[in-house]
Amino acid sequence: MNLPNLLTSLRFLLIPVYIGIFVSGHMIPAFLVVVAAGVTDVMDGYIARKYGQVTTVGEMLDPLADKLMLITVILSLLLTSHISWWAAGAMFLRDLGMIAGGLMTHFRGKRTVPANWMGKLTTVMFYFAIMFIFFQAPFAHTYLWIVIAFSFVTSFVYLASYKELNRENNTTTEQV
Repeated sequence: MNLPNLLTSLRFLLIPVYIGIFVSGHMIPAFLVVVAAGVTDVMDGYIARKYGQVTTVGEMLDPLADKLMLITVILSLLLTSHISWWAAGAMFLRDLGMIAGGLMTHFRGKRTVPANWMGKLTTVMFYFAIMFIFFQAPFAHTYLWIVIAFSFVTSFVYLASYKELNRENNTTTEQV
């Protein structure tokens, strides 16, 4: 257990905190919990790379913590009619697919693709979309759909990277 993995674990603990605050009707404090989760995400990645503390567990748990927080926020916004079923369905489809793919990759012993700039940008864009929805910006739903479309593009890039990474890995293994 290193500091980046501890920060990732903290992100898991922030999920029930968010739920409790959101359910009590305190939108701004609930949003601040989402921001705190985002800050810990940035911090754990920075620390892990800067100090050589990247671990296999961290590579698996970090995106899982991000996805679970995002799914929790999506579900809370859906159940309170802040976003449409269509938007929530598209986000759930994409995120659950990413989680399932990541778990299958891990348990099959395949190499996972580390976060790239598109994935990081997608996460930042989703945080802005959430902020716009929480603060009821008039363009929030249009922006959300733009982010959803971009997230699917990012997923296809990850899939292509995964195939390339594991194809290279299989070729190297076969040659040895």
